[in-house]
This record gives sequence, C-alpha cells and structure tokens, in this order.
Amino acid sequence: MEKFTIKPIAKIKSDFPDKFGIPRQSGIVDSLVSTVVFEEEFRSPEALRGMEGFSHLWLIWQFSENVRSGFSPTVRPPRLGGNERMGVFATRSPFRPNPLGLSCVKLLSIEKTEEYGFVLKIAGADLMDGTPVYDIKPYIPYTDCRPDAKSGFAPNAEDYTLDVLIPENEAVKFPSEKLDALRSVLAQDPRPAYKNDGERSYGMRFAGFEIKFNVKENTLTVSSVEKEDY
Repeated sequence: MEKFTIKPIAKIKSDFPDKFGIPRQSGIVDSLVSTVVFEEEFRSPEALRGMEGFSHLWLIWQFSENVRSGFSPTVRPPRLGGNERMGVFATRSPFRPNPLGLSCVKLLSIEKTEEYGFVLKIAGADLMDGTPVYDIKPYIPYTDCRPDAKSGFAPNAEDYTLDVLIPENEAVKFPSEKLDALRSVLAQDPRPAYKNDGERSYGMRFAGFEIKFNVKENTLTVSSVEKEDY
C-alpha cells in the first residue's frame, strides 16, 4: 500500500493547556469556545468560501499528546472502569495505529484578525490548546445524522453528570463569561473513571486558572480557584 504524508492545516486555540478535564466527546459542552487558526499557507479567504452557510463542521485532528509506536488490537475504555478491554476500532481511544480524532463542532463565526488572518470561532470542541488539525469538512444533517443509531457500550453523557458546587468567594475569582463553561466541564466529571476517592483533591488547569476540587457521591465541590502565574 502506498504511503503518503499529511500535514496540519491549522491549530486549535483553546482554554485547555493539558489533557485533564477536556470533555471526552465533542458537543457535550457547547459553552466551550475555541479558535481554529490556520497555518500561514492556508489562510486564503477563498478556502472558506461557502462555509458560512453551515452551522457545524467536522474536524479531523491528531492526538498529538498520545502518539505511540506499535499496535495494540485492544484498549481499556475509561468509561468501562479502565479494566475491560475492547477492540481499538470499537472505541474512540487516542491509542490508535494512526492517532487521528474526529470532532463535530458548531461554527459560531468566521472572523478576520490582524495576526492570523481569517479564523474560525467554534463551540463544543474537545481539543487541547495547540492540537493540529488536518482537515475540515462541513457537517451535513441529512447524511451525517442517524437518529436510530446504536451507541454500543458507550452510554449517554447525562448518565455521568455531576452536581457542581462553586462557592461564591471562589466563583468571583473566575471570568464571569467563562463560568458556565467551567461548570459544564466539571459536571462531566474530569476524573479518570476508575477513581472514586471522595477525600482526594484534584487539580485542573482551565482558561489560565488552577481549579481544585473533590467529588463525594454525585457532587463536585470546588475548593479553590487560583490564577496561574506566567
């Protein structure tokens, strides 16, 4: 089989500097806003002609923090507790022969910037800051939407939603325009699925802040919100 090389056409600018806390699927947290910044050679506005007529886009991207050599036919999906193995092609695990991801995101706007030319403002991305994007395609409802599709062993996202408590004295430290996004991200339970220690404290970096929290039963409580020093 002939091999060929692909190269990134863009990168993502998001509020997640680390993998921890990123929603496990796209579209779960619509209040998350990110930016698609094109590489210089792909910044032609002609490449975006007609995109404004679509509400959603498919992003094809690289699991850039999970590149591994070798091939394992099975993986341990986190939502199964990290103990049960499934075939890699029956999962969305980042540990794949080709570390490629696929995300459906909402197109908010196409904006012209002085530094990057035309960029895409998107919502609902499940991508870390700096993630390379290899292609962008429009989402077409009549062919891409399958209401009768089965989800196999992957349950609905709402089955794992937590109640989130952010004390007022901590909430006021965080940008108000991003507070809804923070609540929604935390409600998805950022912890590894096999972690269930109510006394353990966890830390998540988001939007330039360090968020510390613990989880008891079905309630996640934020203990501190601290701005990161750069």
